[in-house]
Amino acid sequence: MKKREISKTGIMVSDICLGTMTFGQQNTQKEGHEQLNLALEHGINFIDTAELYSIPPRAETYGATETIIGNWFKERGKRDDIILASKVVGRSQNPWFRPDGEEARLTSRQIRYALEGSLRRLQTDYIDLYQLHWPDRSIGLFGEGGTTFKGLSEVDEVSIEETLSVLGDLVKEGKIRHVGLSNETSWGFSKFLEASKTGLPRVVSIQNAYNLLNRTFEIGLAEQSLREHVGLLAYSPLAQGYLTGKYLDGARPKGARTTLFDRGQRYEKPGVDTAIRSYLSIAHKYNVDPVQMAVAFVTSRQFVTSNIIGATSIDQLQSVLGSVNVDITDEMEKDIDAVHQLNANPAP
Repeated sequence: MKKREISKTGIMVSDICLGTMTFGQQNTQKEGHEQLNLALEHGINFIDTAELYSIPPRAETYGATETIIGNWFKERGKRDDIILASKVVGRSQNPWFRPDGEEARLTSRQIRYALEGSLRRLQTDYIDLYQLHWPDRSIGLFGEGGTTFKGLSEVDEVSIEETLSVLGDLVKEGKIRHVGLSNETSWGFSKFLEASKTGLPRVVSIQNAYNLLNRTFEIGLAEQSLREHVGLLAYSPLAQGYLTGKYLDGARPKGARTTLFDRGQRYEKPGVDTAIRSYLSIAHKYNVDPVQMAVAFVTSRQFVTSNIIGATSIDQLQSVLGSVNVDITDEMEKDIDAVHQLNANPAP
C-alpha cells in the first residue's frame, strides 16, 4: 500500500481509504471491526466516516457508524496510528440531526454541536480531517439534475467565513487538525480557498464522487486541485456497485444495496448500461477483474490523494484491496478513454 501526502500537511495516508457508511445497517459491529482489522493488515491507515452514517440516513441509525468505530478504537487502542476523517452535515431538513428538529446548517453553534457528538461516539479527543459533507448553499447534490444548472435558489446561506471561522477555532482548540470539503463545486472550492487568505484555515482536501461513469471532477476541478495542492478523496469508485455489472438490465441481486434500499437512481440514467458493458469488455480484453480495474483507474489519477472504498463482506473487501496490484497501462487507458469519449459521464 502506497502513501500520499494530504495537501502540504505532512500527513501521509494510504492511497486506499476505508469507507465505513455500511457499518450499522448492512454491516454489524462485528463485521465492521473485521473490515477495519483487515484494512490495517493490508496497510490502510486512513478511515472515512460521517455523523450522518450509516446509509441510508435514518433517525434510528444516525451516528451508528461512528459508534462502531469508536468501540473499535476502545478495544484496539493505538488511536494515533489512524488518520481519521469525519464529516458534519450541510443544510438539511431531516429533523434528527439537530435538537428539536432544527434545520441543520453550517453555523458556528451547530458545527460545535455536531463535532462534540462525533468525538463522543468515536471515543477520541480529536479528528484528523473534519469535512463539510455538503455545502450550506442550495445546489444539486448526489446526482440530482445531472450536470444541468438551473439557476440560483432564493435561500439564505451561512457565509463561508462564518463556517471557516468556527473550524479555525476548533483547530486551535485541538479538536480537529485539518478541514476538508465534500460534494463541492468549483465555485465553492474557489471561495473557500479565497477566504483562507484572511487568516482562516485552508481546506486540505475535497471529497467528491469520481468513477468511470462520472469523471466530471476532471472538468475544472482536477486542474484546480493539483495547482492548489488540495487533492481529491474520491468516493464511489465502483459507482455504488454498478460498475460490477450486477445491476445490468434492472437485475436486483439479493442483499445488494440497491435491492435493499432502492437508492441507485444516480446510476440508473440513459447510457449507463451501455458504458458499463463497454468497461466490462475492456477488463475482459486485458484479463483483469473489472472491479479491480475500476478501482485502480481512480487510484492512478494524479489528482487523487486517496480512493475511498467500501464493502459489505470480507470477500468483497479482499477483492477491492487487490486493485493495488493492477496497473492501468497506456493501452488500457486509451481503451477506457475511447469509451468515455462515446459515453461521457452518464451518471454525474
